[in-house]
Amino acid sequence: MKKRAIFLDRDGTLNEDVGYPSSFSLITIYPFSYEAVRKINETGLLVVIVTNQSGIGRGLITEASLQDLHSRMKASFAQKNASIDGIYYCPHYSFSTQSQYRKKCACRKPFTEMARQAALDMNIDLSESYMVGDKVEDILFGKNIRARSVLVLTGFGKRSLPELTAQGIEPDYVAQNVLDAVNWILEEEGRRGTRQD
Repeated sequence: MKKRAIFLDRDGTLNEDVGYPSSFSLITIYPFSYEAVRKINETGLLVVIVTNQSGIGRGLITEASLQDLHSRMKASFAQKNASIDGIYYCPHYSFSTQSQYRKKCACRKPFTEMARQAALDMNIDLSESYMVGDKVEDILFGKNIRARSVLVLTGFGKRSLPELTAQGIEPDYVAQNVLDAVNWILEEEGRRGTRQD
């Protein structure tokens, strides 16, 4: 049986958006993010972070430093009894001076390659999953994989909401933060009477 997941944006959703952090010491995880991830774990749904990281292609951070940041981030959640099942990132930038990163890719949100790869790696049914994020491209990403999408008002969320409205795009829910988003998802799960096997 296929699994289901809650895809989470990173910057502005789980932690404060500070641009292009090169180390874990430069980010601040929202305190409520730990409880949100813990609650997802309790449902049996997977927790998958999908994040655009063009700072790599821009030469502002290295893949090694990003992977170290993500390793430390996962450890931070683990210390709070919260587990992140996977982290996927897009390193590309169309104008990168480094040829391996200079391309118009299929993985930068709102394109869907990160979700497709996660689905292959973890046997996920994307259309039965959720996407939570603070930017227009996060909601479009959710729509593009046919998942239910939630906009959080942290990070760029308050700026993204009128942009989405102007484009005629409606998230399935607008949440104050990622914990509010997860609570709504759990209510939806309860209403549907579904559970993760």
